[in-house]
Amino acid sequence: MLSTKEFGNQLKQLGFDFYSGVPCSFLQYLINYAINDCEYVMAANEGDAVAISAGASLGGRKSVVLMQNSGLTNATSPLTSLNFCFELPVLGFVSLRGEVGQKDEPQHELMGQITCEMLSLMQVQWEILSDNLTEAQVQLARANQAIENNKTFFFVVKKGTFAEEKLNKQNLSSAQNEIKIKKTTQDQMPIRTEVLQTLNKLKDEKTVFLATTGKTGRELFEVEDTVNNLYMVGSMGCISSLALGLALVQPSKNVIAIDGDGSLLMRMGCMPTNAYYKPKNLLHILLDNNTHDSTGGQATVSHNVDFVEVAASVGYPNTIHVHSLSELETYIQNWKKNPVMTFLLIKMAQGSPATLGRPGVKPPQVKERLMKFMEI
Repeated sequence: MLSTKEFGNQLKQLGFDFYSGVPCSFLQYLINYAINDCEYVMAANEGDAVAISAGASLGGRKSVVLMQNSGLTNATSPLTSLNFCFELPVLGFVSLRGEVGQKDEPQHELMGQITCEMLSLMQVQWEILSDNLTEAQVQLARANQAIENNKTFFFVVKKGTFAEEKLNKQNLSSAQNEIKIKKTTQDQMPIRTEVLQTLNKLKDEKTVFLATTGKTGRELFEVEDTVNNLYMVGSMGCISSLALGLALVQPSKNVIAIDGDGSLLMRMGCMPTNAYYKPKNLLHILLDNNTHDSTGGQATVSHNVDFVEVAASVGYPNTIHVHSLSELETYIQNWKKNPVMTFLLIKMAQGSPATLGRPGVKPPQVKERLMKFMEI
């Protein structure tokens, strides 16, 4: 067995001190170490954990993601369309439940057969982690080299690899809503471009805009392409998790996640996580037009969801229904002056410009110039 403490300290010496993940019994002792001795973000699912760690990577921190191999299926979207596309590396540890020849539960049988093949198909470098510390240190050096070359690297972990590391008592705080402003009058219903133009006017040397996948990012690019913008090109539903990781490691920056109703509905489990960690420099804006606009205008079920109430119920400190562009501008300016984690909902009209193009800058370039803007 590996001494979990010694192995974790080796990781820390290499700069890996930010973790996010979802528990697995094979990884419990490494998770315990991360909680005890590092910065650890409890994610609702494995895809969110990857996005949170990618956000930390974007913010200049070497980050680690932990998951059971059953959750690798949940993580394929950000691994293939966020980490790969933007060259945002994370160091992963995935358990090998259902290992061929080992007795396990029936739900792990297939994943045990295909875990390593899945990683290879996703062009993720991987190795089976040795339970010998000397050999594992050599593996860590290879993994670290991959990360420094902007390549994600995963260790596949067999049962019994890590020695016991007791979990210190966790003192959990309670996330509480402080301000909740619900709809009080008619909505102005601007088009998306008008909302993005309003946001663009408020950019400054401290503010980062992260736009969700689809037409939101494409329209923001056409409003004005600036170095403090990131245009998500995939990994639908991961924008606020990416923003959470970035906000936690870059507290001097104002991080604005521009979300869509279809996107947020896809991964609403991110909201309790965001609320629990509640970095005051994170603003989560939901642009809601009750439509999957990027794929032809199919309806979402957002008309049946009170997002302001949901955000308040999971503990976002401020949750506000915004009725107009002028209100939107006022609330953002107030947030910059008195930062506290805030959720803003603005209802929009459907549709987008008929001649809408796509960003003319490649994702790795978007990442590099944004990191330069943040002086990383």
